[in-house]
Amino acid sequence: MKLRYLPLLALALASCSQADKSGTAATTGADARFDAFKSQFIEAFWKQNPDYASSQGYHKYDSLLVIPDAAQRQRDAAFAQQYLATLGKFALDSLSPNNQIDLRLLRNELRAERWYADTLKTWQWNPANYNLGASVGELLNGRHFPLDRRLRNISDKLAGAQAFYQAARANISQPTYEHTQLAIKQNEGGLSVFGTLADSVRRSGLPEAEKQALAQRIAGARTAIDGYIGFLRKNLPAHRPEYRSFRIGKALFEQKFAYEIQSRFTAAEIYQQALAHKAELLHDMGHRAARLYPKYFPGQKAPADTLAMIATVINQLTLKHAPREGFVDAVKRQIPTLVSFVNDHKLLTQDPTKPLVVRETPLYMRGSGAGASVSAPGPYDKGANTYYNVEPLPADWTPAQAESYLREYNDYTLQILNIHEAIPGHYTQLVYANRSPSLVKSIFGNGAMVEGWAVYAERMMLENGYGNNSDEMWLLWDKWNMRSTLNAVIDHAIQVDNVSEKDVVAMLRREGFQEKAEAEGKWLRATLSQVQLSSYFTGYSEIYALREELKKKEAQDFNLKAFHENFLSYGSAPVKYIRELMLRK
Repeated sequence: MKLRYLPLLALALASCSQADKSGTAATTGADARFDAFKSQFIEAFWKQNPDYASSQGYHKYDSLLVIPDAAQRQRDAAFAQQYLATLGKFALDSLSPNNQIDLRLLRNELRAERWYADTLKTWQWNPANYNLGASVGELLNGRHFPLDRRLRNISDKLAGAQAFYQAARANISQPTYEHTQLAIKQNEGGLSVFGTLADSVRRSGLPEAEKQALAQRIAGARTAIDGYIGFLRKNLPAHRPEYRSFRIGKALFEQKFAYEIQSRFTAAEIYQQALAHKAELLHDMGHRAARLYPKYFPGQKAPADTLAMIATVINQLTLKHAPREGFVDAVKRQIPTLVSFVNDHKLLTQDPTKPLVVRETPLYMRGSGAGASVSAPGPYDKGANTYYNVEPLPADWTPAQAESYLREYNDYTLQILNIHEAIPGHYTQLVYANRSPSLVKSIFGNGAMVEGWAVYAERMMLENGYGNNSDEMWLLWDKWNMRSTLNAVIDHAIQVDNVSEKDVVAMLRREGFQEKAEAEGKWLRATLSQVQLSSYFTGYSEIYALREELKKKEAQDFNLKAFHENFLSYGSAPVKYIRELMLRK
């Protein structure tokens, strides 16, 4: 998320005067009291979480650096206890439907924060939680304030760099090997931010004394980060088996799924649904590959094994891909085509005034296993750039590694990726989310809804003729959708069932038809996260089911564009709550 700014007055106006109107005049009574509470809560929440505030475009507290020590955890606990008690004073059935959702979201957010701190305790075993370079980089790259003011905020923040990393070191206890390696990589990448920062200081209009003071703080921050990297390398276990396992187990996985995904279904139920969908996809892939085989291999007998036949056809199709040095440029060239298709087919209304910028992923964001992502402005600066981050191929990759990756993101699949990340996927959904009259739904967005919409958008585009309904495009969409489906399968299998790397990579390659580089990268990603990989399939399946339910209910009155715009109008709320409102209408 990008860093933007609006003054406090705008927050109060947005929260109090616009929150949760359902096409009628502003509500009174319990709703009015709840709207006032939300305004007060959000302001207090920003002060408690200044980096998160910055990420959402609220920059009143940019100069604050939270020191992640025991005293801060006690303050966080008191904050959650106080506001959960206040939320308990509002009767759910006394509020409008939209405010009922907001109350549920706030309650879930506060309970989840306590669960993360008191039960999951990632602050102990995930050293990658501590990366000051990322925080400074986002402020430096923002355009919310003139450069000099941004630099002063950064200077104030950097004054606490030593205390920040001292607290980080004190917190670390039995870390995982995988998160330790990520922390080293990302903090090393974060160091590059301070070179750019030093250049910005030199060309700024700050008085010389301030420049010198900031230069000293930059040097101090570098020393603190170098010390943290050295601590992670030297003072932790020398051998991988001595580290904590990255697997969190069944009980924690189920709990985290409930807090993070907020689905109508349990983690175990989603796992079973994903297994069933995998079988459906393989069935469709078999039929399409059988039709394509004679086209690409005329006169040759198809393999008797269906999986082998599918793999043979896919391997042929993936030979068409961008060159190694032209991968990011290939992404940029496709965006206008997607814009035109959505407009021409009247799939939803787009806003051409909201900039989308394709860029190489910043160094401090690399290494998590995600090759592409979106950094969007928060709800306070809706006209700011949305960045489509595309990670270039690592320079140290061999030609074979590069070829494997490029074949995974071949000419067909790259189009589907751009639908997912950009138009009408994440970028479009986040533009709509920023229009939501409820700040709560924008700020505390549900990841399964966000990812689910992007996956749904891929299928919806093809259903409406993108790719000319060709078996080639549909086969590679099947393969791509299998990826989202297998994300849910391996997420559960790895974290709950202790499935090995060898077996996971074999499944991804044989049944997911993934290239070796992609399968190994997914294993890495699954070791660094829990539950997030399940969000794609969960959100997608719930959105698609809702659409089909409404199509059946409304019959000839169903309008696809109206469905999309109505669905997106609720912000990034959990699908189960959007479903309640849309069915109620």
